[in-house]
Amino acid sequence: MTSPAPVVLVFLDPAFPDGRLADASQPQLMATDQGATRGDGVFESMLAVGGAVRKLQAHLDRLAGSAQALDLVIPAQDAWRAAIAAGVAEHRTQHPAPSPAEDELVVKLVVTRGPEGAESPTCWVQVSPVGALGRRQRETGIDVILLDRGYDSDAAERAPWLLLGAKTLSYATNMAALRYAHKQGADDVIFTSSDGRVLEGPTSTVLLAHLETSDDGAGATRTVRRLITPQLDSGILPGTSQGALFAAAKAAGWELGYGPLEPRDLLDADAVWLISSIRLLAPVNHIDGKEVGTPAVQKQLTAELNALFAGIQ
Repeated sequence: MTSPAPVVLVFLDPAFPDGRLADASQPQLMATDQGATRGDGVFESMLAVGGAVRKLQAHLDRLAGSAQALDLVIPAQDAWRAAIAAGVAEHRTQHPAPSPAEDELVVKLVVTRGPEGAESPTCWVQVSPVGALGRRQRETGIDVILLDRGYDSDAAERAPWLLLGAKTLSYATNMAALRYAHKQGADDVIFTSSDGRVLEGPTSTVLLAHLETSDDGAGATRTVRRLITPQLDSGILPGTSQGALFAAAKAAGWELGYGPLEPRDLLDADAVWLISSIRLLAPVNHIDGKEVGTPAVQKQLTAELNALFAGIQ
C-alpha cells in the first residue's frame, strides 16, 4: 500500500504572525465548515522550485479577486506570504527532496467561508510534493477529449453569480469531467461552450501555436511564431501561467493572440498545450483520437517555450 504524501499545514491566525503550524495527520476542520458542506470558498495552487514559489504575486492577486467575487474578506497578502514561507521551509526541513531535480512542491492556498455562523473565513496554506503523474505528462504529452461545458461563451457576462472567472472550491464538475475522460481512455479534457468556442481544461489553460515562414520582401525568409489562447472574457479562469508565458514569449519575439477559437483551430495548429502552475506545459498529442500538429514541430516549440517558462519567477 502506498503511503500518503507528506503534507505541511499552516493556518493563518492573527495570534501567530507567521501562521500556526498544524498537524496534518489530525482533524483540523470543523464538520460544519462551509468549504466542506457547500464547496463555498476559493483556492490557489502554486509551484515552489528549490524553495522559491513561482508567480507568487500573480497568485495572490488572483486569490484576492476570487475572494472578492464571493464576498469573502481574507487576510492581507503579507500574512499569506509569511505563512507560505513558513510552510515551504517546514516541509523542506521535515521532508528533504531526494535530489535537486525533484525539489518541487505544491503550495495550495485555501479559503473557506468557515463554519456556519462564523464571522471570519478559515484560511490555510498546504504544502505537499508534486505528483509523479504531472511530471510524466510534461515529458510524454497527453491525449484529450472535447466536452461541452453546457453554457454559451456569453454566460459569464450575463450571469456573474455563476462565478465562472473565479477559482472556487466547487470543483466537482471539473473532477467529474476528468473521470469521464479517463473512462474514455484519455488523460484530460478541453471544454467547449454550447456555441462552439474553445474554453479551458478542468485545471488548465489552452494554448496553441502556429509556425509560419514568410518572405521579408528582400528575398530572405523569416519564421514567425504565434502563440494563441482563448478569449479571457468567455468565462474562463485567467491563467497565471499563460499570462507569464505570454509576457516572456512577447519579449522573445513571438506574436500573441486571443481567440475566439473553435475546435478546428486546435486541429489546424502546429502544436497545442494545456498549461498550469503545477504540471506546467503538457503537450497535447491527440484530440478526440486525432493527431495534433507535427510531432517534430511540437517538440521544437515545446522546448522553446519550456526554456522561456523556466526563467519565470
